[in-house]
Amino acid sequence: MLFAEHPFLERYAAAARAGFSGVECWFPYAHDASVVSELLETHGLQQVLINAPAGDWDAGERGIGCHPDRIAEFREGIDVAIDYARAVGCRQINVLAGIAPEDTDAETLEGTLLANLRFAAKRMGEHGLDLLLEPINTRDIPGYAVNRSSQALAILEAIGVGNTRLQYDCFHMQVMEGNLAQTIQRHLERIGHIQIADNPGRGAPGSGEINYAFLFAWLDRIGYRGWVSAEYLPGPDTPASLGWLRPWLEQPHYEETPA
Repeated sequence: MLFAEHPFLERYAAAARAGFSGVECWFPYAHDASVVSELLETHGLQQVLINAPAGDWDAGERGIGCHPDRIAEFREGIDVAIDYARAVGCRQINVLAGIAPEDTDAETLEGTLLANLRFAAKRMGEHGLDLLLEPINTRDIPGYAVNRSSQALAILEAIGVGNTRLQYDCFHMQVMEGNLAQTIQRHLERIGHIQIADNPGRGAPGSGEINYAFLFAWLDRIGYRGWVSAEYLPGPDTPASLGWLRPWLEQPHYEETPA
């Protein structure tokens, strides 16, 4: 989302110029991993997150983890993501559950998702990687199979594999459940990555109803030490949207990453 005004490979330099030390992206697979790795080294950046392949994104698919007729495709995508993550030094892979197919019963959907995530977590664990599971709001993506933090955590518990973490997107969870600060504190040990955007509109922090000044200080107070990713819609000029960030870049213990 951030730096979308630039071609993909130019976004690494743009992120470094803006003061970021880490980056995440959705699907880097159209670009050779060796090229991305070189860009990371050149600009002193760390690739902190990628998404596993998620089906036909342009056609509206948002993951296939819960699709019982696409298990082989899902597993092939996990291997692709692992190879790419290792090549660019990324330790976390977000696996999208997907929109639930209308013609499949809930028990089959749940069983498929659990089996797929267990497979993915074990494969990632063989290479020292963590699997992240992100609940996504059903206002923006109707029918998404995992849509609340408690649901995602229950799924991770049922998987029973140690290298699984919650990807907590403040925008999505503000829409679905609110109570961000206490929820993050309650599940701090299970959260592997946090993403931020304001609501409504998924704009920059400070553009909506979420008190990010309080929330950032809260993350420090409760001891969160993971990455925080700026995953918002910045408009046509990303640097112009970064006024909220500058005070926090002066605190080296606190990290921000663009999406």
